[in-house]
Amino acid sequence: MALLTLAEAKAQLDIESTAHDTELQLYIDSLAAVIESYVGPVEDRQVTELAQAHGGVVCLLNTPVVSVASLTPALSGGTAYTPDLLQVDGPSGVIRLLSGGYLCGGPWTVTYTAGRGGVPPTVKLAALILLQHLWRTQNGAARGGGPADDYSVTEPIPGFGYAVPNRVLQLLEPYKRGPGIG
Repeated sequence: MALLTLAEAKAQLDIESTAHDTELQLYIDSLAAVIESYVGPVEDRQVTELAQAHGGVVCLLNTPVVSVASLTPALSGGTAYTPDLLQVDGPSGVIRLLSGGYLCGGPWTVTYTAGRGGVPPTVKLAALILLQHLWRTQNGAARGGGPADDYSVTEPIPGFGYAVPNRVLQLLEPYKRGPGIG
């Protein structure tokens, strides 16, 4: 699963030739980092992380979580847990024991899939609009189509500067990451 394919990008930009495919692929490949810095993982990926238990649960850093493959003690000894013994809250990345028992100490080695199990249509639309905006700033309005001021960003957005139009952030808002664990 990809955030955008080359064919989707070319359709958005009304590009029919292959002359810009290499450059355009660089733009496509760069979109995920920008989008995911705001909403967390979109494209599914396997993650292995060392985590500590606090309050009887383990909190994962890369959310949302699609599934957990294993939870094992990083040090020798201790009990390993299989997925059928765990309850995972996908949006928050919190792992609990189904038995109601407490996970203690650590470090725990957790192998899991972070992402969304598919790219939500609103996130895909945000990626297409961001692609069009970035393509226009590099290559001019003539190659991106539409009026020159259609993608204007008049105020820098904290953490994003002028690179991400407000319309993209508004589309991503329902998927925005919560505050980090302190």
